[in-house]
Amino acid sequence: MAKINANYEVAYILDPNLSEEATAALVAKFKTMAEARGTVAEVDEWGKRRLAYPINDLNEGYYVIMTFTADAAFPAELDRVMRITDGVMRSMIVCKDE
Repeated sequence: MAKINANYEVAYILDPNLSEEATAALVAKFKTMAEARGTVAEVDEWGKRRLAYPINDLNEGYYVIMTFTADAAFPAELDRVMRITDGVMRSMIVCKDE
């Protein structure tokens, strides 16, 4: 039988040149999306960190880690939205239950 809900963790890197308001708005947007389809356990903002390698000629990024529980279809939708959102440099969603 398939799981109805699973635990996920998403790590994403935002453009460090965004204003504080724009950064907070993106973090809130993704948190609200996850709350609409499940429950958010934790949003951990690491802040600006040096990247391991340059992305789009940038050496820093604003790191955010979010842990949430949602149905199996939601991570694909979240990934789609993150890919088309300006300001998101990289993202990765991992299922913690497997």
